[in-house]
Amino acid sequence: MTIRRPLRVLLVDDGAADRELAREVFDQHKTHVVIDTCASGARALAFLQQPDTVLPDVILLDLNMPGMSGFDVLNALKSDARLDRIPVVILSSSTHPHDVERAYSLHASSFMTKQLDFGSFVQQIDAFVTFWLHVRTTSSPF
Repeated sequence: MTIRRPLRVLLVDDGAADRELAREVFDQHKTHVVIDTCASGARALAFLQQPDTVLPDVILLDLNMPGMSGFDVLNALKSDARLDRIPVVILSSSTHPHDVERAYSLHASSFMTKQLDFGSFVQQIDAFVTFWLHVRTTSSPF
């Protein structure tokens, strides 16, 4: 099956440098991926509630954000019938087992620890894109 439209990703991260770095890496996939970014959990939920927003195929969500944490955002997403089926991948600097457990208990699809080395981060995002393009290609009607 061929992809009729690009994979749409929403990145939610309060770190401006992290968002910019991720955007640079995702730009290497710009023929297959469209990325939207939000700097806070509250902004992401507001963005997703706008009637003209095209919902993402997958959300990349940071955990440690001021105000509304990634856990709060994940809980809100999974409590909303319109948004609850969107896969949410946690992308966090945390390696604490409790954070991983809690994310999965709130129905995160996956948990990735942010790679600090640029080359490793590029590989991590490349693997993410490859996986989600494959999943979308083999299981999605789009």
